[in-house]
Amino acid sequence: MAHFGKIKSYDSSMGAGSITAEKGGDVLRFKKADLQQEGQVPKVDQRYSYEPKEVDGGKKSAVNLQHQQGDGQNQKNQASKQQG
Repeated sequence: MAHFGKIKSYDSSMGAGSITAEKGGDVLRFKKADLQQEGQVPKVDQRYSYEPKEVDGGKKSAVNLQHQQGDGQNQKNQASKQQG
């Protein structure tokens, strides 16, 4: 199941960053290799979907990150407009 969050930090020289879940919880680390769109550099506050995965003896990490266009509120507003 996909989760959603916003990029908290990303260091392009290290190829690693962190993401904060929209629904609260732990800040999860991720690596450049976990990004689904090759060549894309994540920016702070961009919305991404991801899957949490346990690595390194139980620590959680974010994998399969995919950039989401817009933010959750804009998507909700668009959906309600379409429904009338």
